[in-house]
Amino acid sequence: MTAEANTPTRPRNGFRLLTGPLSRLRRVPLLVTLSIAFLTLMLGITLFGRFLQPYAFEQIDLLARMKPPAPLEGFTWAHPLGTDKLGRDLMSRLIVGAQTSMALTLLGTVVGAIIGITLGFVAAHKGRWWDEVIMAAVDFQAAMPWFIVALAVLAFMGNSMIVFLMLMGLYGWEGYARITRGLVLSAREQGYALAVHGLGATPRWIYLRHVLPNIAGPLLVQLTINFPNTILFETSLSFLGLGIRPPMTSLGQMLGEGRDYLISAWWLAVVPGTVIFLTTLSMSILGDWLRIRLDPSLEN
Repeated sequence: MTAEANTPTRPRNGFRLLTGPLSRLRRVPLLVTLSIAFLTLMLGITLFGRFLQPYAFEQIDLLARMKPPAPLEGFTWAHPLGTDKLGRDLMSRLIVGAQTSMALTLLGTVVGAIIGITLGFVAAHKGRWWDEVIMAAVDFQAAMPWFIVALAVLAFMGNSMIVFLMLMGLYGWEGYARITRGLVLSAREQGYALAVHGLGATPRWIYLRHVLPNIAGPLLVQLTINFPNTILFETSLSFLGLGIRPPMTSLGQMLGEGRDYLISAWWLAVVPGTVIFLTTLSMSILGDWLRIRLDPSLEN
């Protein structure tokens, strides 16, 4: 009798172990799941794209120029996404272009986050004229049309990759600085920070070990909000010919090359434009979901 009574508990516990992660997965909306899947795909292409290229992205084949993508009439399985005006495989160029755009966007977003978070901590900790100067710089940056400034800088200094990366890194840092300053000022007055300070911990230890982990959620949301703006910033400059230039390629540069063929070969612009759209949309959906998850007051 005892053995029979205990036997159902094992499969029930195992069933809970199996269904626990599945039940949590079901709570994620389908649209968010698709967004995460697409961003994972883009990250995989960024890291391992060179192993996925069917051709060299600069390989020219004039006999196969302007081939349409599948399943349009005249397509060939040798080039499933079609070819451009020089017969270059669009899939290979799309992979390399996505690698370039994603790498530049990730680098620019991370650099901007580091600059903004650091200045936000300095403004909150130092106070006085440090706070006034940093917040004045934040207001100045927020009031500047950064895209116009970038156009002027690149036109004056030339198409330098170093200058381009600096402009990418300086884009959007003021948002991180403003949020970090407010969060640090609030967290510094919380009981846990005052208790650790009373035990003799240094300000650096308090900020890095206690304050930063507690404000990481809103900063992560800010990063997901800034990422789509950064990729649009990069692709816009490359579209105008002031960012990535041939022989290298990026999504914006491919979009710029395809704008002259919207009637005769629309896929040259539509394919990279669709990738840009889906990337920014996926990150925006993920950022909005994270914002709701990390702030329980926003949940229905």
